[in-house]
Amino acid sequence: MPLADVVARWSVAVNLPAGSLLGAWAGASWAVRMRTATLYKVLAALMVLMAAALVVTHTTTFGALGLPPWARIPAGVAAGFGIGVVAAIMGVAGGELLIPTIVLLFGEDIKTAGSLSLLVSLPTMPVAFARYSRDGSFAVLGENLRFTAVMAAGSVAGAVLGGLLLGVFPDLLLIPLLAVVLLVSAAELVRHA
Repeated sequence: MPLADVVARWSVAVNLPAGSLLGAWAGASWAVRMRTATLYKVLAALMVLMAAALVVTHTTTFGALGLPPWARIPAGVAAGFGIGVVAAIMGVAGGELLIPTIVLLFGEDIKTAGSLSLLVSLPTMPVAFARYSRDGSFAVLGENLRFTAVMAAGSVAGAVLGGLLLGVFPDLLLIPLLAVVLLVSAAELVRHA
C-alpha cells in the first residue's frame, strides 16, 4: 500500500497493534508457563478454531459490523489483544485472524485488509520473540540447527512457490484442504499430549 493510503487508515494501523503488542507479550508469557501437555491441547483447540474460521470466512460473505467510531477503538484493542495472544501461542503472524477483523471492524476491502494486517503483524511478532527469548526458549533452535535451517529453507521455498501458484488452484480446493491439514494436525497434537 502507498504510504498515503496507510496514513488515511491510521486508526487501523494504530488501534489493532495497541492490543496485539500486549497480547503477544501475554500469549508468550502464558505459553512458556504452560505444561507441555496443556500447551499441546491449547494449540490443538486453536487449530480447530482456525479451521472453522477459515471455512466460515471463505464460504460466507461478511460486511462491516457498522460500529460507531467510538466503539471501534475498544473493539479494535480487544480484538488486537486476542489476536496477539493467539499469534504468540501458535507462533504465527496472525493474518488469518487480522484480515477478517479489519474487514469486519473497519470496513476495509480484503486486499487493503491484507496489506494493513502486515502493519499489525510485523511489530507483533518481535514482541512475542522478545518474550520467548527471555526464558531461553530459542536455545532449542541452536541445538537443532540443521533441522531449523531445513525448515526455514522449506518455508521460504513454500512461500515463493505459493506466490507463484496464486490463482492457479481454486479456493474451493485449497480452503477445505487447509482446513483438513489443520484438523489432522490438531488431532496429532492431542494424541501426542
